[in-house]
Amino acid sequence: MTFQFQGEVTELQEGIEALKEMLGPAAAPGSEPIRIAVEHSDGPLEVALQDGAGKIRFKERVHFFRGLGLFAELASRESSFSHVEQPGFAMSGVMLDASRNAVMRVASIKKLLRMMALMGLNNLMLYTEDTYTVEDAPYFGYMRGRYSFAELKEADDYAELFGIEMMPCMQTLAHLKKGLQWDDAAELRDTDSILLADQPRTYEWIERMIVAASAPFRSKRIHIGMDEAHELGLGKYLDLNGYKPRFEIMNRHLREVLRITGKHGLQPMIWSDMYFRIASPTHDYYDLEAEIPSAVIEEMPADVQYVYWDYYHRDPQVYAEMLRRHKRFGTKPVFAGGVWTWGSIAPNYGVTFAHTDAALTACREEGIDEVFATLWGDGGQETNQFTGLLGLQLFAEHTYAAQAPEPEWLKRRLVQCTGCDAEAFLAMARIDETPGVAEGNPHTSNPSKFLLWQDVLLGLFDKQVEPFELTAHFARVETQLRALQASNPQIDSLLDYYAQLSGVLKVKWDIGLRMKRRYDQGDKAGLRAIARQLSELQEQVERLRLAHRQQWLEVYKPHGWEVLDIRYGGLAARLATAQDRLEQYASGTIACVEELEEQRLPFDWRHPAMEGSLGRCEQHLRISTANSL
Repeated sequence: MTFQFQGEVTELQEGIEALKEMLGPAAAPGSEPIRIAVEHSDGPLEVALQDGAGKIRFKERVHFFRGLGLFAELASRESSFSHVEQPGFAMSGVMLDASRNAVMRVASIKKLLRMMALMGLNNLMLYTEDTYTVEDAPYFGYMRGRYSFAELKEADDYAELFGIEMMPCMQTLAHLKKGLQWDDAAELRDTDSILLADQPRTYEWIERMIVAASAPFRSKRIHIGMDEAHELGLGKYLDLNGYKPRFEIMNRHLREVLRITGKHGLQPMIWSDMYFRIASPTHDYYDLEAEIPSAVIEEMPADVQYVYWDYYHRDPQVYAEMLRRHKRFGTKPVFAGGVWTWGSIAPNYGVTFAHTDAALTACREEGIDEVFATLWGDGGQETNQFTGLLGLQLFAEHTYAAQAPEPEWLKRRLVQCTGCDAEAFLAMARIDETPGVAEGNPHTSNPSKFLLWQDVLLGLFDKQVEPFELTAHFARVETQLRALQASNPQIDSLLDYYAQLSGVLKVKWDIGLRMKRRYDQGDKAGLRAIARQLSELQEQVERLRLAHRQQWLEVYKPHGWEVLDIRYGGLAARLATAQDRLEQYASGTIACVEELEEQRLPFDWRHPAMEGSLGRCEQHLRISTANSL
């Protein structure tokens, strides 16, 4: 269909052109375009069609683009309609991890921004620890795919077309291990990942970082991090100053950083967890028994927003109580939830839905104005962030409704905003929802990761999966993913990768178990057959690597892919070694296979399968070997 806009649309025109292909099929030649009156108003978002005449009434620019997508969707099904939405949050956005090896290309950021515009999400942060350029600091972000000033400005200019605010997101205390790994940063380190507080040279460096991180963006807002500084004051700081209370170091450091942001006219926010952790005897962020002393709160700066991040709870009352505690700090908190694209190779939508529904319900009830969804990439960004689109749509629909969206409404909106079927994302998540895993995978079991990377000769996770039969599960998911490819061209390479992953797991999940059983039985003929299967599996793994590389390079810069090449290469080499070892044993060249002599033990005895988890480990190192690497 085609539209003819009436009213003040000059500032919207470029954005309209950028979204044209996403609004649905073009009208037949000679057909009349639908006339849409565009009205700017302080009221709610309204889209309507009556007697062939349309209307979009909106407050913010991004509301118009959400309205445009709504209009296109509704007009494709109905000849007349009136739909009104009242945005529940002043800011509803996305934080995209660009620091765990995967730095999204500008073209991919633009693609995401177009989808965000139709969703009505109005803020995008790129989480950059050291992946931006600081002038005269060649080692900062070296070989890490860091963004240039020009790249970030290009993304910000594009976001502006849709009324989406891009703001810098950085670290000014901890989470700087990669930026501090080089010799030229030696004098800045407290520990290997934490800056040395209370030193003039540190604040000179922080000012350079803040200036560089904020320069490409129009926004005066800035996220300055400061989370998870668990060893604050316990490294070189301790040697120089002796022991100092962490509350004292934290407040003094924050004030100095705020002096810098104030000097440059910036409006900062920080993660809040360190204040809660310091107050908790167990260093737990969500310890509802712990209380931050009033004297400490009185010393906390009031010219900064505190961001409450929580991806882990299903009870709205937990979020509500934590939000109330944040309000004691004197500024209205910002809430950060999670679309679970981390910790496994597949996304987790059972947890994403349950926790997001609870969190955003509590945010509305507590009058929170600003929320955003994080898409982290812990473990090397094995999970492509575009697998999180359904979760972003969920955040968007919560933003424009008074309650959790109905499933059918969410599915229709996702098709309009992304061109993708919700079932495609749910099928990806289903890889981890194996027998033995509770419905919705609430314990975030990650068999797609540990079954792929575990060594077949060592079998560190074999005891976890031994009670179950998983072949049929992976075969069924593989078939489902293949069937979804034709109708989801936007994510064809993702679906191809996950289908191939399911095919690999279908064979690999129990090959170590079968190997151990045949060995214990002295079945050399059976071991020869497994050796042949290992050769075939090597070929499957290579095809999987190439499929993964294709979808990585479509979305991200090449830096960081070498880590996954190394993982796939290590897996292939170990499969070849296992094949050789079995063939040597079967032929009598060696008397035994020492690795298969050892009894298999459970990897994760704390979360046995009967509790609804097949096990979980996020660290490739621990999955692949019990030895030093």
